[in-house]
Amino acid sequence: MMNSSISELELIARKIRGELVKISNKTHTAHLGSALSCVDILVALYWGTLKTDSKDPLNIDRDRFLLSKGHAATTLYVTLNMRGFIPNETYESFGQPGCLLAEHPIYKPSIGIESTSGSLGHSLSLGLGMALASKINKLSYRVFVLMSDGECNEGSVWEAAMLAPAHKLENLVAIVDFNRWQATGRSEEITSLSSLKEKFQAFGWSSYEVNGHDIKAMNELFSAIPDGSHKPVAIIANTIKGKGVSFMEDDNNWHYRIPNNDHVTAALKELHLL
Repeated sequence: MMNSSISELELIARKIRGELVKISNKTHTAHLGSALSCVDILVALYWGTLKTDSKDPLNIDRDRFLLSKGHAATTLYVTLNMRGFIPNETYESFGQPGCLLAEHPIYKPSIGIESTSGSLGHSLSLGLGMALASKINKLSYRVFVLMSDGECNEGSVWEAAMLAPAHKLENLVAIVDFNRWQATGRSEEITSLSSLKEKFQAFGWSSYEVNGHDIKAMNELFSAIPDGSHKPVAIIANTIKGKGVSFMEDDNNWHYRIPNNDHVTAALKELHLL
């Protein structure tokens, strides 16, 4: 954890967004809109919440973060590079043949990647197992799992949602990046998700809603976990796909579209990075 002011954290978030746009342009990798929507969530976690240390990345009692929405891998890579987990040489090789960093994360905890993800719907179950291991071994670490809203269509998510309260896993946190888009359309039009907060509550979770771009509010919420209820915690983070770049915001074309050089320049100017 770091003690940074909100203005410093917001600057970090803008720098991450600028880097994401440049990476997508340079390597022709997609899912930029999905990567941009979860930036503030990762900033709140990695600069204000998670008990992790890049100098001791395998500490058995470290907090675990699992990026279940693996298509937003670039957000995790930029974050881990800025926090000192991923060396510059490894980070700069992204998108090159044979590189260690794939377009979806591959398990390598020595550089802060706690799980392999890409096929959606599995990481909440994996995080549940990690949280249960913490409890069995009388450790204090927490497990944060970041999912997409579309991922909540998967039955495996709700199997984990039923099991976690039975074991009173108050150290398990499911964060849903609720940007209201899936690959092919609006989440609500594909599968009725509303209201996710009430759905998780009905399954026995402590459930909260938060503005997924309000770093201060998320810091306060994340830092209060465990919340004393002896229940797992679900946080519905309301976000905007493509957040931070006006011509990408809430435009699902940027799920696959690659920015050209003019897009990069315009985005960096909007982010006050040029």
